[in-house]
Amino acid sequence: MAPTEPRRLAVETTYGIVRAMSKIKIGDAIPSATLRRLTENGPEEIDSAAYCKGRKVILFGLPGAYTGTCHNDHMPSFLNNIDAIKAKGIDEVICVPVNDMFVLKAWGESLQAAGKVTLLSDGNAAFANSMEMSFDGSGFGLGTRSLRYAMVVDDGVVQSLQVEESPGTCSVTSGLSILETL
Repeated sequence: MAPTEPRRLAVETTYGIVRAMSKIKIGDAIPSATLRRLTENGPEEIDSAAYCKGRKVILFGLPGAYTGTCHNDHMPSFLNNIDAIKAKGIDEVICVPVNDMFVLKAWGESLQAAGKVTLLSDGNAAFANSMEMSFDGSGFGLGTRSLRYAMVVDDGVVQSLQVEESPGTCSVTSGLSILETL
């Protein structure tokens, strides 16, 4: 199996989209996968597990930058609630979509996310696949994508986890919903 292919998992079909049923659960450690971001000095590689160690963070994944629900609902729900979220002891809010770092840089600029939400690229879906939080969107020309999820991670361990039933829905994973769980 090629490293960029989605893992063969137990799946279910929702709205014609084949999705994996997530494996990661509360109490699990965040897996190690290479994430990327574009900095002033060029590309930077980040190990997901190491990045979450020693801090309390919110990680949220979504199918893709600029897509309807992601752009209009999910990301703004965190941007609009960032001060209240950080006031609850969260060190950083991190968004991890299956997009390349160049797209994420432009998307972050368009939403004025700098200093609020950190965008880390999971361009090859390595992180989503390692948690079994990916789905096959190739029927819509999207390839492998991340499920829409949000989790609170404390010192690298998942403390809470919410996953949407449909990639086009943003209710239990919104910034306000996660804020209410803190």
